[in-house]
This record gives sequence, C-alpha cells and structure tokens, in this order.
Amino acid sequence: MWRLTDSDVSGVWWDGLTLPLIRWEAFVTSSYPSLTRALAEALVDVLWFIDGSEDEQMDQDDAVKVMEGFAHVVSTLPSDQRQELIELVGEMAAAEDDPARRGFQDAFPEGFGLIDDVS
Repeated sequence: MWRLTDSDVSGVWWDGLTLPLIRWEAFVTSSYPSLTRALAEALVDVLWFIDGSEDEQMDQDDAVKVMEGFAHVVSTLPSDQRQELIELVGEMAAAEDDPARRGFQDAFPEGFGLIDDVS
C-alpha cells in the first residue's frame, strides 16, 4: 500500500511550468517471517512456473537450462543450508491448498538434488 502525505508534494520548474513532485512511501506488511523464507517462496514460484510452461510461454531448452542451473547451485550448498531449504519447502507444501502446486513442492527436494534419490 502506498501513502501520500501533504509534505510529500513539492514542485520543480521545467520549461516554465511548476510540476508536482510526489514522493510515495511504501507501507508493506510482510507475511514472511524471514528473508530466507520470502526468497525460497519466490524461487519455488518461478521454478513452478518454468516447470509448467508451454512452448508458447518459454523456450523449453531455456527452461531446462534454468532448472538444471538451479539444481547445480543447490547441490553445492553446505548440508545445513540444503536442510534449511528442504524444511522451508516442506512448510510451504504443508500450507499449500492447490494439489498440483503441493505435488511440485513435495517432489522439489528430490527433483532438484537437495536430497539423494530414495530407492
């Protein structure tokens, strides 16, 4: 939500005219308990979109490159950071109402190399 106050409006001269300058102040109430949680949710959202994208939405070769690139990055994380991401995605899946999205989140740790294949 943006809030405008009287003290936020001033003027500037341009070509003989006074133009109002308005400074907007953002009032955002975060629903995330941490930056890590917010970034994890955003990342999973992007990867879910890419995973479900059609040829018309995204070049499939590019989609695979992005997904494989992410899997490589997380495979290099220290085990405590990988475990934190696994737990965050698990919390997200537990709170998810959309069955398809929940399925993606449930499969996320194994699908992206956060855990070894369970055979």
